[in-house]
Amino acid sequence: MERVLIIEDDELIAELERDYLEANGYETALAFDGITGEQKAKTEKYDAILLDVMLPGKTGFDVCRELRKSLRLPIIMVTAKKEDIDKIRGLGLGADDYLVKPFHIPELSARIRALTRRPTVISEKSSLQYHDLSLSLGRKELSCSENTIPLTPKEFLLMCAFLEKPDTILTREQLMQKVWETDAPIEQGNVDNYVYFLRKRLRTLNSGCSITASYGSGYLLEVCHDKKP
Repeated sequence: MERVLIIEDDELIAELERDYLEANGYETALAFDGITGEQKAKTEKYDAILLDVMLPGKTGFDVCRELRKSLRLPIIMVTAKKEDIDKIRGLGLGADDYLVKPFHIPELSARIRALTRRPTVISEKSSLQYHDLSLSLGRKELSCSENTIPLTPKEFLLMCAFLEKPDTILTREQLMQKVWETDAPIEQGNVDNYVYFLRKRLRTLNSGCSITASYGSGYLLEVCHDKKP
C-alpha cells in the first residue's frame, strides 16, 4: 500500500485529505508544521508528500528545498497563492506538481496517482544514452562525462521521453501523455516549465545537447550546433 505524508497546518483540511486518501487505498501520516514534516519525511518511508506552502516553523518552500537534497520521491505543493511566480518557485525547488486551494479532493487523488505510478520505460537496458548523455533508469540520475545530477520524478519521465526519441519533435500533447496520466488535470504550461528545468540541468552538466523548441509543434532533444564535433 502506498504511503502519503500530509504536511498541512490546517487540521480540518489535513483530516479531509487523510480520510479521502485512506478511503481510496492509501496509507497516510500527518504533520502540522514544517519542522515536524521534514523530520518525518527524512526518517520514515513514504511514496509521496503533500506539502502546504504556508506552514509554522518552516515554510513549505524551505522544506521542499531541504528534502530535495536527499529524497527523490514525488512532492505535491499546496497553497492558497495563485501567482505564477509562486508556482514556478515551487517547481524550481523540486516539487513535482502544484495545487491551488480550494481544489476538489478527487483531483488530489488523480495527481498522486499520476506521480506514484511506475514509469512506463520498457527496456532491458539499465540506462538510456544519446551523444554525451546517459540516464540511469534505476537511480534516476542524468550524467555527462564525469558529472552526474539526480532528477525529480517528473524530470526523469520527461528526460526518458526525449532520450527514447532523440532528434524527433515531440508535441506537448505527446509529452503530457508520456509523463502525466490522462485523467489528471494538467496545464500545458507545466510541460514548458519542466522543459525549462531540464535545460538548466543540461547546462549544469555542460552537455553538448539541448532541448530545442519547434515553434507551433513541440520540443526535440538534439546536439547543439555550436558544440558538434
